[in-house]
Amino acid sequence: MYDVAIIGGGIAGMGTAARLQARGLSTIVLEAHGQPGGCAGYFRRNGFSFDVGATTLVDFGPGGVGGELLESIGMLPIEGDALPGYVAWLPDRTVTLHRDPALWSRERLKALGDTQAHRSLWLLLDRLAGVFWRASRVGVRLPIRGLDDALRAARAVGLDGLPLVRYLSWTLADALRARGLGDDRALVGLLSMLVEDTVHSSVAEAPLINAALGITIRGAGLTRARGGMRGFWHSLIARYRELGGELRVGCSVERVEGQGRSYHVTTRRGVISAIQVVAAVPARLAARLGPEPIAEALAPFLRRDANAVGGAVVVFLGVPDDEVAGQAFTHHQLLHDYDQPLGNGNNMFVSVSTPGDTASAPAGFRALMISTHCKLDPWEGLTPEAYRARKHEVGERLITMARRVYPELGRGAVVREVATPATYERFTRRPRGAVGGVRQTLANTNQHAIPHDLGLPGYWLVGDSTWPGLGTVACCLGSRLVAAGVLAEGSRRVRPNRFPTARARGAAHAIRNAH
Repeated sequence: MYDVAIIGGGIAGMGTAARLQARGLSTIVLEAHGQPGGCAGYFRRNGFSFDVGATTLVDFGPGGVGGELLESIGMLPIEGDALPGYVAWLPDRTVTLHRDPALWSRERLKALGDTQAHRSLWLLLDRLAGVFWRASRVGVRLPIRGLDDALRAARAVGLDGLPLVRYLSWTLADALRARGLGDDRALVGLLSMLVEDTVHSSVAEAPLINAALGITIRGAGLTRARGGMRGFWHSLIARYRELGGELRVGCSVERVEGQGRSYHVTTRRGVISAIQVVAAVPARLAARLGPEPIAEALAPFLRRDANAVGGAVVVFLGVPDDEVAGQAFTHHQLLHDYDQPLGNGNNMFVSVSTPGDTASAPAGFRALMISTHCKLDPWEGLTPEAYRARKHEVGERLITMARRVYPELGRGAVVREVATPATYERFTRRPRGAVGGVRQTLANTNQHAIPHDLGLPGYWLVGDSTWPGLGTVACCLGSRLVAAGVLAEGSRRVRPNRFPTARARGAAHAIRNAH
């Protein structure tokens, strides 16, 4: 019997498993796909390594949320490149989204407007981001479900940040309207791209605090690992196995039964027994697999969020160096038409591997990803012929639009593939191919988010369906909170004859000293 079985090998699942293994617990990760990663995974093709979702690691420097994960498991910093920022290509201008705060402060006023209203808005966003990034780094936990959670949140926010809590009921649109900036096309267009990319929401619906964190995410530090996400995963999995953790890939879970100190996880390759279980899969899948109390507890959340999911289309290109020459930055965000809805290529994200990164592409070539969000319905119920035609058409459209940045893009490509929601459903088992958690709104995030603990002792949820939501940094924070909960649950339980060996006695000591 394992101390903990973790279902799902994405960042949240592997992060939780590695933390617990480092504290002396025995863990096993069950991943349905042929390799870990989930929506932050990768695939290989003809010597190229392509990122299938996340292309950068957020806040993985010293003192950051991701940095704390590495430190907690005794892992060296990720080898890679710190990105200086992105370039945003709006219909009528470009804006450089600098990582450096001073450069970004000057650029946004120069490119988007230097009125008192603009300055007031950026000041508010900066203040919100500063306070709540700090709170995230010290492990604030939401939703608040008791006095302990409330005190923890108050300490995390600090006395200077408490007045900003009143903005929990604001959207980004409220902040724009309050300053008379709701009709500023360039400003709203840029913010729309940023909040969709980071919280999968719109200016009208995005909670202001979450939007502020997303808009300022570059300031937390973005790292592209050498070899892309493949390089990151190779390092993390190697460390997890060094710690004694067990990872089973191609091992899909069919159901979980039990309660309290005894769970049985039925997989295609047999039954796994564990004292505790962590479901690091989307909430809809967690409800389908878990014991009945978990399905019942999740039912109202799933009904609420049924229409708050979306997908993505991604084009993967392996191209000669000269097709992506001439740009100082390797990451770009594009908005083509202020008056059209976001998604389906009207806005898109372009990520190019670093020059000389032969772990990502053969010498003389680069790996490039173009991604855009999309609705799920248009990809469902298609005949094979209609699906192939739609997939080809959207792929060509994205490449054509990306030629605003790289005019020769794709003309000499040696790899050209397109992923759709059907692709994500097949390879990551995400229901309907939905990616990145739900679109964050006032009704479903922060105090209204799905909690990690649904009341069944020793059964936990983590990942982009739960608080704090999507992205590598959010999943790292979730892994920290759930690992702490697992350790605390273990310390409360007396388990006779569980510690007969020296290694197990070390595990008991680690549990007793977890807090």
